[in-house]
Amino acid sequence: MTGYYEPEIEGTETPDVRFQAPILARPHDLIDMRGERLENWDPIFEGARRASNGALEPYPTRAQIERGAIDASTRPIIWLRDHVEVFFAQVQGSARVRLPDGRRKRLVYAGRNGRPYSSIGKILISEGKIPADDMSLARCKAWLRANGLRLGDAGRNVLQMNESYVFFRLDDDDSAGPIGGQGIPLAPMHSMAVDRTVWPYGTPIWIGGDLSSAGLGKGPTGRLMIAQDTGSAIVGPSRGDLFIGSGDRAGEIAGLIRHSARFIVLAPDGTGELGGA
Repeated sequence: MTGYYEPEIEGTETPDVRFQAPILARPHDLIDMRGERLENWDPIFEGARRASNGALEPYPTRAQIERGAIDASTRPIIWLRDHVEVFFAQVQGSARVRLPDGRRKRLVYAGRNGRPYSSIGKILISEGKIPADDMSLARCKAWLRANGLRLGDAGRNVLQMNESYVFFRLDDDDSAGPIGGQGIPLAPMHSMAVDRTVWPYGTPIWIGGDLSSAGLGKGPTGRLMIAQDTGSAIVGPSRGDLFIGSGDRAGEIAGLIRHSARFIVLAPDGTGELGGA
């Protein structure tokens, strides 16, 4: 089990000295290849575009996108403080943005480039940058900013090791939860992201485990979750990502969840009848 949340961050609709990192709209040339099995096409690349000769080619990586590879195909829809904020909004798949005039906007998932996802937290641990016992969302963000976010800086280079890149659309904040893959608002501590190729949306799943070290409960416990979302890093039949909620506290909890748990899927028994008590 892991956890995810909806960040609440500051931003602006036009760039200025404080906000210079763009959130990009879905490009008009992005082709979703998930589930396609074409001759001479590597299924690891789930996003494509047409080359000048008309052939399909993998969509550009994060590093290529940040160097202008798709500037003609997309546009910024909002600007955030820096590329760390952009990156973690993409990892979470949504965000609530506070504008200088007090209005709030919601970033809603609109697609991804289809490149493989890599955990930069694991990268920083494996390279000895941050000890595993000290890893947290706050520590990760601090290391990235301390090591530079300009192109070519160490912090930016680590961000670009994750080739996956997420695009958004901008909606008014209606105060409900973020919209998950099922197309409905996510409910804190009840919605879960799963591998959609294994479990259909709406599947009830009982999660049993001890999440007290992440600030949830006081020992072994269980909770009923509903499969309502998905994510590029959520792969396999017994892999789940719990939606914790919105804001900084939810982010702290989500960043601490790296736990084993019992994963019990509840499904019809095929008889068409209700079971006994």
